[in-house]
Amino acid sequence: MDEILEKKESIREEIRNRVNALSKEDRQTVIEEIEARLFGFANFLESKVVLLYKEKDPEVPTARIIKECYPLHKVVVLPAFKSEKKKVEFFKVDTPNALLKTGPRGVPEPDRSRCKPVPIDFIDIALIPGIAFDEKGGRIGTGDGYYDRLIPKLPITTRKVALAREAQMVPQIPMEPHDRFVDIIITEKRIIYKI
Repeated sequence: MDEILEKKESIREEIRNRVNALSKEDRQTVIEEIEARLFGFANFLESKVVLLYKEKDPEVPTARIIKECYPLHKVVVLPAFKSEKKKVEFFKVDTPNALLKTGPRGVPEPDRSRCKPVPIDFIDIALIPGIAFDEKGGRIGTGDGYYDRLIPKLPITTRKVALAREAQMVPQIPMEPHDRFVDIIITEKRIIYKI
C-alpha cells in the first residue's frame, strides 16, 4: 500500500509542476475551453440540480461555472465537509460567494446556518474535483478521501463528471480498493467517457 501512496504523491507533484509550467495566458485559455465544453455538454444543459465544488490548486477552477449556473436557472449545490467524521453535506447556494465560509479543507463552502440542505437524491450532475485522471475514469484527489466516500452514495442516475486540463491526464492512475471512478472527464480538447 505504501508504494501506491508514494506513486500517488509523485503523480500529484508531477501534475502541480505541469500546471504551474503553463503561462498565465495558456492557463486562462485552457480553462475557457473546458468551460465552453461543459456549457455545451448535454448532461449539463439538461440538469436542474448541479453539485459543484470550490477548487484547491491545481484543480480546475469553478467560479465562472458557478456564476453561469444562475442565469441558466440551475440549483447550485456546494458541499460542506465535516472533518471529524469525513462526511459531506450538500447545501443550496443562492448567490455566488455571499453564503460561503472557509471549511476544513481550506476552501470556501456553504455556511450551514444560512443555506438550505439538499438531499443527495436530488442531484442530477456532480462535478467531481481531482488533481490527476486517466481515460478509465480513475482519479487522484487531494488525499482526504471525501470524494471517494461521496461518489458511491450519489444516485446511479447522477452523472459524475470531472473537469481536467490535458496536463492533468496520465496513462494510468494507481487505484486502491476504496478509490472511485468518475463517469466522464471534460478537458480543453475532448470529452472522455469511462472505458
